[in-house]
Amino acid sequence: MPNAKPHVVVTRKLPDSIETRMMELFHVDLNLDDTPYSKARMIEAVKKADVLVPTVTDRIDAGILAQAGDKLRLIANYGAGVDHIDLATARQRGISVTNTPDVLTEDTADMTMALILAVPRRLSEGERSLRAGNWPGWSPTWMLGHRIYGKRLGIIGMGRIGQAVARRAKGFGLSIHYHNRKRLHEDIENDLEATYWESLDQMLARMDIISVNCPHTPATFHLLSARRLKLLQPHAVLVNTARGEVIDENALTRILKAGDIAGAGLDVFENEPAVNPKLLAMENVVLLPHMGSATFEGRIDMGEKVLVNIKTFCDGHTPPDRVLSDTF
Repeated sequence: MPNAKPHVVVTRKLPDSIETRMMELFHVDLNLDDTPYSKARMIEAVKKADVLVPTVTDRIDAGILAQAGDKLRLIANYGAGVDHIDLATARQRGISVTNTPDVLTEDTADMTMALILAVPRRLSEGERSLRAGNWPGWSPTWMLGHRIYGKRLGIIGMGRIGQAVARRAKGFGLSIHYHNRKRLHEDIENDLEATYWESLDQMLARMDIISVNCPHTPATFHLLSARRLKLLQPHAVLVNTARGEVIDENALTRILKAGDIAGAGLDVFENEPAVNPKLLAMENVVLLPHMGSATFEGRIDMGEKVLVNIKTFCDGHTPPDRVLSDTF
């Protein structure tokens, strides 16, 4: 870097302790009012920054990167997913990209498990009925849901988060199945008591619950297409805490409305922050505002990884969380 302290531009408000440490280490432009960057503001940022610290709400595409100044050499993403960054163009321009893996694993797995419980047991419906004053009192047949014990859980994407979900689900008595680009080592399969399905289609047709835990890449865009969603059984539940783009949301909405599957739990959406109004009107869908990693501990851990990545890079070393591939 040309300066003793690199110029770092942070696009969103981060935890106070992280921003304080950044101010000590770098020359920093903070976003104290947390207003998402416009395209014009992002172009201004990449023109002047040595290091850009974006989040999932930012779109760093080829057009933005084409405007980058010669100083920009690192995009230290605050988050694990990097589907909002054009990695190929960044590589072509000699810009390294880092992310914050691992620290979100347990929090996201907790949220996934919460949705796996919430949808079959109709927790959101019951809570809404109680608040609306519609609870008639205990009844043997009111607000009946389905137990999850003994059911088959199909996990799409058996990386760190998928495996963490499997560990939790195993404790709830679920039978663990998974589809992944590469089969896990036999020791991991045995530990999780997990069954591998090479064919995603075949797995979808046989599961009671499907959990989406793969990243969004060109290979996984609409991985759950209209055709594949139709493979799900009528009693099946679909949970997504990964990325909205992995599911064809319009097709999912049609299938839910038709009653072709039992319900869904969604923490992410294809056109965030916009949510399909038809989903909002459905009783059998639990909707959350992208809260999977929203813990104090997780967000601070993310920030500390960003700090380490920037400091390591500026010291002339390869940052520990450099993103080397954009394929799933």
